[in-house]
Amino acid sequence: MMTTLQRINRGSLVETAIESIRTAIEQGQWSVGDRLPVEAELATALGVSRNTVREAVRVLAHVGMLETRQGDGTFVRATRDAGETLRRAGRSLLREQLEVRIMLETEAAGLAALRRTSADLAAMTGALDQRAAAGSIEQRIHHDELFHHALVAAAHNTPLRDLYSYFAQSVSETIARTEQDTDLPEPTQEAHELLLAAVRQQNPDKARSLARGLLQPSLDVLARAAQ
Repeated sequence: MMTTLQRINRGSLVETAIESIRTAIEQGQWSVGDRLPVEAELATALGVSRNTVREAVRVLAHVGMLETRQGDGTFVRATRDAGETLRRAGRSLLREQLEVRIMLETEAAGLAALRRTSADLAAMTGALDQRAAAGSIEQRIHHDELFHHALVAAAHNTPLRDLYSYFAQSVSETIARTEQDTDLPEPTQEAHELLLAAVRQQNPDKARSLARGLLQPSLDVLARAAQ
């Protein structure tokens, strides 16, 4: 049977070979139990060396998609790479990440305005002071994250805090992108200070509105770009 694979033209040869073979398996070119063509045929189909094919097969065998039997060949063991499936699920669009952040932080801000303690206010104030004094974008991003985590902690809602902590990597990514991407409106220091003031004044409606306002402009830009 003639092997049909996407020929590799650029990028990391091994990584691209892995993706090409994985995609062929996922799309049903080979079923569980089928034996793959020999290295030479795969190398020709992909346009790479046999060493590259060998390394790609080794990786796919490690994640459980393939099984290499000494003297018998390489066989399909599973049609899905479980690890890659999870990684793809984690690579949500920035727009989706921002939507989740807005939902979590808007409600957290409202609750924080009602429940914040003097210690909560001190933590948020300290984080914003450090954000303003940051000497690099990395430091500003770090203290921005500390402020938002302190805001959520001030809501004194354990499930909300735990959920936000679980989502922490996406929070970090969205903060970094809005700080670094010139196409996205950057939330200003003043906007953060106004949010803190609403929490300090125990004004939940204003706190919710300001929390949403921090990220809504970036979300609007991404929504227009998706049209």
